[in-house]
Amino acid sequence: MVDKKTIKNNKEEVPWEHYLSLFGQIDPEEASARCHIPYDRERGDFLVRMLEVDYRVHFPDFTVTTEEEGFAALRDLPAARILVAHHLIEGSYHPATGRMITFRESPWGEIYHVQFSGRCLSRLAFGFGFKLPELVKAMEALHGEKLPTGDVGYRFRFMPDYTMDFLLWAGDDEFPPSAQILFSDNIPPSFAPEDLVVMGDISITTAKKLS
Repeated sequence: MVDKKTIKNNKEEVPWEHYLSLFGQIDPEEASARCHIPYDRERGDFLVRMLEVDYRVHFPDFTVTTEEEGFAALRDLPAARILVAHHLIEGSYHPATGRMITFRESPWGEIYHVQFSGRCLSRLAFGFGFKLPELVKAMEALHGEKLPTGDVGYRFRFMPDYTMDFLLWAGDDEFPPSAQILFSDNIPPSFAPEDLVVMGDISITTAKKLS
């Protein structure tokens, strides 16, 4: 088993090679059962679905393939690859209760909130706060469920067992735009706290590409 103490919190300071080395040490069938991510023993691939795109992640070299011809987060974003590798190394599956929570409600949410606010809430607000139709277009492309909250509100699946809400209030001449991001309550126990920041960042980048 991989020593969890070797996992550092700040992903940006740890090179991809570090996670790739740890990924190569896991028992893929154990990781599959622990994380509820299917593993094809014959092909040696994890079957990962992220933001409505299907991927095959080969073990142990983490080669990512997909039939998606346009932008594909797990193939195109290093942060997405680190997120999935980290989850398979030490994450776990927990069922959702249907409750959505704010980032502050997650364990260590107060510690990481400044980072989350800058990388996710402000980026969502100012990226789409004056371009609401573009966010609608992106959320519809992700098969999002329209919500009654905010000027634009959608619930979408980050991964099959994990959902997120994007809630946006438009800006005008007097007030700047604002945003909130909610997570299904099974995300904090399944992922590391800093992974939630990465999830928000990946989702916003994907929305921008789809818009």
